[in-house]
Amino acid sequence: MKNKIPAIIVPKGCTEVLLHACCAPCSSAIVEWMLQNGVRPTIYYFNPNIYPRQEYNIRKDESKRHAESLDLQWIDGDYDHDAWRCRMTGLEQEPERGDRCQLCFNMRLLSAAQKARELGICYFTTTLASSRWKSIKQITEAGLAAQQAVPDTVFWGQNWRKGGLSDRRNQLLREYGFYNQQYCGCEFSMRHLQITKKE
Repeated sequence: MKNKIPAIIVPKGCTEVLLHACCAPCSSAIVEWMLQNGVRPTIYYFNPNIYPRQEYNIRKDESKRHAESLDLQWIDGDYDHDAWRCRMTGLEQEPERGDRCQLCFNMRLLSAAQKARELGICYFTTTLASSRWKSIKQITEAGLAAQQAVPDTVFWGQNWRKGGLSDRRNQLLREYGFYNQQYCGCEFSMRHLQITKKE
């Protein structure tokens, strides 16, 4: 007997959510599911980790194109890669899913919680939890820390890989013709990918 896939559950009273989006491919199936289940997302694109700037702009433009195609509000967060690098000082050699990733998630989800409060939106969540390359535990810790730091916000902790959303993501990627990046975003994950390819 196959294990049942845990259901994705809308938090009680949640009809609007601030969705921190890392890219259009990862957002697509999540946004579709939300709209089909009575939740309207506001897309918040805040990813100062992405390197180089050209890569950031490509992902940003694709995210904006996706949101506009669905008539959704899309918000461009500040891109300050230098500030992000300063925050990561001393963690350059950390492996993927290590302390650097945790600090990066903390930074981005804190910004998402602050933006949600600014907009008067109670719930926030993130597409980071749709990637098999990311640690759900780290993302959840970052989300709960942001919730605690920003009053009147609630982190919608969810494994967005479940419920067939990973397969649907791949379908929508092809339907929209999205640019599909090959690494997480930062120069350190790029380096990790290059080393893996050589091996």
